Amino acid sequence: MRIAIITFDGFNEIDTFVPLGLLNRLSVRGWKAEITGPSSHMTSMNGVTVQAQQPLEFANEADAVIFGSGIYTRAIAADIGTRGAPLDRLQLDPLRQLIGGQCSGTLLMARLGLLAEMPACTDTNTKPWVVEAGVRVVDLPFQARGPLATAGGCLASQYLAAWIIAKGAGLDAAAQALHYAAPVGEKDAYVERVLNVIRPFLPETTG
Repeated sequence: MRIAIITFDGFNEIDTFVPLGLLNRLSVRGWKAEITGPSSHMTSMNGVTVQAQQPLEFANEADAVIFGSGIYTRAIAADIGTRGAPLDRLQLDPLRQLIGGQCSGTLLMARLGLLAEMPACTDTNTKPWVVEAGVRVVDLPFQARGPLATAGGCLASQYLAAWIIAKGAGLDAAAQALHYAAPVGEKDAYVERVLNVIRPFLPETTG
């Protein structure tokens, strides 16, 4: 499983690094999540500069794609269709890819026409823009339909990562990855709470 975590300048560190860490817990199974960006380096909203592990076009061939959030997401979404717009470099296919959006990453999914009629989650600040894009926003941490998912609130990134793991490797694998990262003394309760959020959006056969 190859996973693109799409990351732009001004990115939110939690939305990028939490899924990166959780998803790469499955590296022994051949999984690899990578920071994917439009340039060689991106600087976060708090001044942390990271090197892109893959170019933006890698998302087109990845098995799963996560749109993280950031302080410049609205401008990036508004640039679609203009010369040099980064989102115009994407040709995603939900028929063969899992695609998720985190907070303002949901806006990017909306502007790419991926969400259609499905309810979506986002953060409070981004909600008006997602509604303006024609998407129904629900005040929940996580929603999914088929191969598409959205999460609202920075710490909801755990749900997005767990959903991808459960879809690709089963609930047991998701539980193991979460258990490793969960706080000591709270591990079982923590894992069960996360799984209870994503379980309704998984096929009954997911083991």
